[in-house]
Amino acid sequence: MPVPLTMGAEEEYLLVDPVSRAVSAAGPEVVAEAAGELGDRVGPELTRYQVEVRTDAHSSLAEFAEQVRSTRATVARAAARHGLRIISSGTPVLGQATPPPLTGSPRYARSAAMFRSLDDEQSACACHIHIGVPDLATAVRVSNHLRPWIPVLIALTSNSPFWAGRDTGYASWRTTTWGRWPVAGPPPYFESLAHFEDLVAGFIATGTVMDRGGLYWDIRPSHHVPTLEFRFADATTTPGETVLLAGILRAMTADALHAIAADEPAFRPEPEMLRAACWRAARHGLAGQVIDLTTGGLSPAVGQLDRLLSRLRPALLSHGDSKLVHTLWSLQRAHGNGAERQRAAHRTRGSLADVVDHLIDST
Repeated sequence: MPVPLTMGAEEEYLLVDPVSRAVSAAGPEVVAEAAGELGDRVGPELTRYQVEVRTDAHSSLAEFAEQVRSTRATVARAAARHGLRIISSGTPVLGQATPPPLTGSPRYARSAAMFRSLDDEQSACACHIHIGVPDLATAVRVSNHLRPWIPVLIALTSNSPFWAGRDTGYASWRTTTWGRWPVAGPPPYFESLAHFEDLVAGFIATGTVMDRGGLYWDIRPSHHVPTLEFRFADATTTPGETVLLAGILRAMTADALHAIAADEPAFRPEPEMLRAACWRAARHGLAGQVIDLTTGGLSPAVGQLDRLLSRLRPALLSHGDSKLVHTLWSLQRAHGNGAERQRAAHRTRGSLADVVDHLIDST
């Protein structure tokens, strides 16, 4: 590999009141405050409960990690100056989340008019990882190779068990709500770049999406930067979990590029089974059993992650990421993913306020 693949992240946070622990609709004010330090790397999201940040593109995982940490700290300080805190959770734990107050922008107004009640449950936050790829044709082929791994990665990153005052019974309720959108969930297998373009053109022509930005597949070629964008992950509680995810996805992309260069065919599970596997991963998370798409049976999610990391060993070594990724995975393996830790915080006293406090401290 002549040069390391670049990586970047978009993280979304929720604003909460530290007394009531409910979500707060001060997103635009906190964005304006944080922009003094972050510039255009911070911006609004669909609802006023949210703040979105973006990293630069990085070749070094350690430098990426430092920017993730420093960016979170900057937004936390900006929120504190307004008497608020930030939490990195896939869904709101407390507060009136439905329908949310929307951020005032022509695009969001158009979305609300077009999709109506679908926007009512979009107080949901994600962690999007971008990995640099040479061109759109390559992005489409890499997507074909990586789509079978989406379920186990959903299990890894599940962090939305609660929704507005109740336990949903899911490890990732956000995954389930996003599945309602017309173009969402696992991407199809693309027969060619022309096949991809024809699908996109058809979605736009029929009013199924507003534009390319409305392609909400779990993996998609970015519509504004030369990257492949991974969108399946809930907002990760800690900076380390974002770093772990970015390191894994960079290695997976490098592994897929190697397979493409060797003319190896992509594994092509039945789309119905892939969708079912994503549902089961969202339901049970990292602590449960997920569908092994190669056998059609169930196996522990942790074991599937271990096998994935073993497969990725050459790519992790080539990027110099092996030690950091395995250290972070060992921590998460021992302590559970975000959903497990949210529920552990709740079990102590049966208090959702404790869950929010845990998220404030961990974010």
